[in-house]
Parts: sequence; C-alpha cells; structure tokens
Amino acid sequence: MFERNAKTELERWASKTNRKPLILRGSRQVGKTTLVDNFSKNFDNYLYLNLEKNPSLIPLFEKEQEIYDLITNLFFFCGIRKKQGRTLIFIDEIQNSGTAIMKLRYFYEAKMPDLYVIAAGSLLESLKNKNISFPVGRVEYLAIRPCVFNEFLRAVGEELLEEALLNCRIPEVLHTRVMNLFNTFALIGGMPEIVANYAANKDYVGLNDIYETLLASYRDDIERYAKTDTIHQVIRFILQSGWNLAAERITLGSFAGSSYKSREISEGFRALEKAFISELCHPTTDTLVPILKDMKRSPKLLWLDTGLVNYVADVQKEVLGASDIMNAWRGKIAEHIVAQELLAMDSRVSNQRNFWVREEKGSDAEVDFVLQYDGKVIPIEVKSGNKAKLHSLHLFMDRVPHDIAVRVWSQPFSIDEVTTRDGKKFRLANIPFYYVGRIEEILKNM
Repeated sequence: MFERNAKTELERWASKTNRKPLILRGSRQVGKTTLVDNFSKNFDNYLYLNLEKNPSLIPLFEKEQEIYDLITNLFFFCGIRKKQGRTLIFIDEIQNSGTAIMKLRYFYEAKMPDLYVIAAGSLLESLKNKNISFPVGRVEYLAIRPCVFNEFLRAVGEELLEEALLNCRIPEVLHTRVMNLFNTFALIGGMPEIVANYAANKDYVGLNDIYETLLASYRDDIERYAKTDTIHQVIRFILQSGWNLAAERITLGSFAGSSYKSREISEGFRALEKAFISELCHPTTDTLVPILKDMKRSPKLLWLDTGLVNYVADVQKEVLGASDIMNAWRGKIAEHIVAQELLAMDSRVSNQRNFWVREEKGSDAEVDFVLQYDGKVIPIEVKSGNKAKLHSLHLFMDRVPHDIAVRVWSQPFSIDEVTTRDGKKFRLANIPFYYVGRIEEILKNM
C-alpha cells in the first residue's frame, strides 16, 4: 500500500512532548486503519483493538481499574508480550463503547511518555447526544480524507513527477502528460482502495465492485443512526438521488423533486456531514476576513469523492472521453475535484469550503470558491477561456484591498496582469488543475 500524506501529521503528533490521544475523523473506507497500521512500524509495541469486530474487548474498558492495569490486560487479551520501548494503542470503531471514549482522558492524564493512543470511529458526533462525556481538552483530532493528486502519483509510481509537483516545478513540456494523469485521477477519485487497485491493474471496469461496496457500507452505517423512520428514508433518498446534483446549488425543500420538507432534508444532510460523506458548502458575501457563511442562501452540494460521483451519476464514460476535464458534465466534475483538493489542504476536522455571491438582490454573480489566506480572501474560479470574461471575478476584485486572484484551468501555469471595468489592476494566477493542492505555496511565492 502506498504511503499517505497524513503519515507526516501522525509523526508531528507523536513528536509532541505534551501529547494527547489522537482521534482520527473521516468517512468509512478512507484509509484510517491502514494508515495507522503502517505508522505502527515505528513502535516497539502495537495493539490494534477493533471494538466492532471484537466486542469482547469492551468489558475491559468498562471494568473499574487503574489505567496501568487496563493496559496490562489489553496486552494479555491480545496475546502480545510487552517489550521495552514505545507502545502504540489503536482503538478502532471506538463509537461502540461510550466508556472507551470517556477513558481516553485517563490515557492522557496518566502522563506515560512512551504510550501513544490513537482512536477512530464513525459518527462520533451522534454519540454526543447519548449522555456520553467526551474528554474535551484531553484529546486532539485529525481529519483523514480521500487521496489527493500527489498521493495518486505516488501510488502509480510517478515519484519524480510527484517531487516536481510538490516543488511547483512541472516542466511545461510535461504539462500534457501530467494533465492526462490528473484527468485519470478525477475519473477514479481518491478512495484509497480504488487508487491502489487502479495502480495495480490499470483497469477501470474492475473498480465498479469496489464503488458498490463503498456505497453499501455508507448506507448501512448512516442509516443505523437515523433518529426516526422518516429520516432513515430521507438519508436513503439523498444517497440515491443527491449524487446527480454534485457541485450544484440546491434547495432543501422538495430536494431532488421529493416531497420531503426542508427540515427533514436538512437533518438527513447533517447526518451525512457528521459521517464526512457530504458537505453543504455555503456561500459568503464577505470579501474581508473572517469569512462568514450566509445560511439564508442556497448551498452547493459537495460529496466526499469525485470518483464516487462519477460512478453513481453514471458519467464515467463522459469524463473518460473528454479531451478537457472542463468539458465533462457541464464543468461540474472539474469544480468538484477542485473542491476535493481544496478541502484536503487542511487536516482540521472543522475545515469547510465556501464560495462567494454578490450581496445585491437579483444578482447572479458568483465565484466558485474563496480561500482565506494570509489575512486575505482569495477568489478561485474554475474556468477556461478569455480572462476578460471572468465577470464575477472582476466584481469580486473591485471589492477587495489586495490584487491577487486565482483561475484553475487545463493550460500551463501563467500570471496575467488584468484590469477590471472599474480600473482595478490585479494579478491573475492561472494554475493547472494539478497545482490546486499547492495553491498556498503559489500564493506565497507571489
């Protein structure tokens, strides 16, 4: 299995002197377990505890005992003789035991410098309503998301291209080759099992069974946490019909032609967001920091992975046959894969994306995304064509005190000097899709 970028985050966490237990958040099948298993090679002792597959572990956490005795019993239960040195304990599917969640605080308070504790579980947010005392202030969180493009390059054996990508030094002569690789990535998506299977077999059709398994696991997992039969049906409906509305602004009432009320659809989407399966990307009218979401305006629907969107919406052949990803599915796939790359730039669980709309009534001016960087709100448009036709971007730049904007396209990197109709001069960084994950580095260099 190829190495994930998140391994660097785990190493940074492990190097802290006042380290807290780490809770990994992310959807099912996003690679949390494999990530920790690979990371465990750096330790003298490794205990993998899956509370879903092995529920007989749960009584060990519920028993009244000192934390040192609990650790001894866990070693005994796993049949592992403890060696001198560093110990990593990984509690997977921890949501199956509220007591195990509460006891994370004791691992922290024990102040054992050679003990490292990681936990993971689905829909942990839903358990906060079940009188479970979360160890607030005594744990930290890390979001694990689908693979990004540089991880895809690593998986398919393009390490030299990955190095050039990370340094923002892709030679223009290699632009077409790298764009073709990016288009493949946009087609299959970033779910780790999908990427690994494609890297091994270079077979698109063989991936379909994996997509089906992923979708089934999401349905089964999420529906268990529905509070009522109605919300159960709402979630099922969203997972059946919502993929066709990827990267589009939606209305919650009568969503996708249904008879469900806005409140019911909203509750269904909240459950999906807690499971990191979808996000309602809300607009902002702000051009200055901080960016505040406008909850009264219709949001844009984004899913966890573009490959899943292509599969469920049945647009794989269209994406595969497109000479330019901008032309696939009216540009929605291009916008969605950019959104996926932008989200993965930040490993905070709270990280979300925003887009900009003009505040005036009746205005249809909209910028695809905005990024808060270095005290500035940077507009990002996913557009091809003449720079003079970026009408919404010009309107945005007339409202901000800085002079930097970003356009994502399929052409090589360039920087244009642009003047708005009102006479505002600004620099437009035209970045190819494969540099989206390096936007902050590009902005720093500007």
